Amino acid sequence: MPTAMKASSQEPARTALDAPLVCLMGPTAAGKTAVAVALAERLPVALISVDSAQVYRHMDIGTGKLTAAERERAPHALIDIIDPENIYSAANFAEDARAALALAWDAGKLPVLVGGTGLYFQALLQGLAKLPQADSELRDALSADAAIHGWAHLHARLAQLDPPSAARLHPNDAQRIQRALEVCIVSGKAMSELLADTSTNALSAHTLKIVAAPASRATLHARIHTRFAAMLDAGLIDEVQALRLRPGVHAQLPSMRSVGYRQTWAYLDGELSREMLLERGVIATRQLARRQLTWLRAQQQAEWFDSTDMQQQRAIVARVEAWARP
Repeated sequence: MPTAMKASSQEPARTALDAPLVCLMGPTAAGKTAVAVALAERLPVALISVDSAQVYRHMDIGTGKLTAAERERAPHALIDIIDPENIYSAANFAEDARAALALAWDAGKLPVLVGGTGLYFQALLQGLAKLPQADSELRDALSADAAIHGWAHLHARLAQLDPPSAARLHPNDAQRIQRALEVCIVSGKAMSELLADTSTNALSAHTLKIVAAPASRATLHARIHTRFAAMLDAGLIDEVQALRLRPGVHAQLPSMRSVGYRQTWAYLDGELSREMLLERGVIATRQLARRQLTWLRAQQQAEWFDSTDMQQQRAIVARVEAWARP
């Protein structure tokens, strides 16, 4: 294994270039958990979750969190670290992940980042451009405007202020449209322009990138349908109903706009039948997977494996083991 450097908890990003790090990436429902558990049983690793929904407590079924037995076999950092009524940003993740990396390196373990949230990987590995902080009053105003005119109307407004951002966002991608408009209005600059600024806080580490994804799109779609149907059978509706009773939880929070939760909230509001809930949940999850795969294909020097093939799963473990060998 490349030497695990003794990293200061205040400056983990400044560790030497040979500090080892594995990124196990993939779309939702790809089967990353099984690979992560296999790695934990074979190697001295420290697993770190890279999932923008699993950070929230009390959101277990709809986020596909590890079972209690899986957590016992393969503990993950950065799961269940914040309540759903709070907001957790990519910048928050980068800070917490750097601390988790420092602990792993100090313990002589190989850190393995496991997840599918591309923005979180980017925030940690490449750094983030400086964007204005959230403005709750402006967000409320944008949400009220959308309630009257629809998100397609706000998407058209974004196309006037920031054409590149509008081009990459779907007209129904409410959360990202809202944030892009907020950045434009608060900063007076297009979000795409701010994101293009060269970041100076990239992570220095000797990194192996593994993409675990089904080789067939049809296979992934079938897994997504089966998984979401199983979530409904396991009690997703009851889980969201309990979340709705928590003070401070509302439909516009990032936690409640997560795939599956947004659709279930609409079901509980009487906007969808159970059949429509299943259909909308599957469609939204497919759209998420497509965005994730687009981001993953742009990752340079990433090694791809079919996560649904047991031989390929074993090949991932063997590849990490060989890479980590002195």
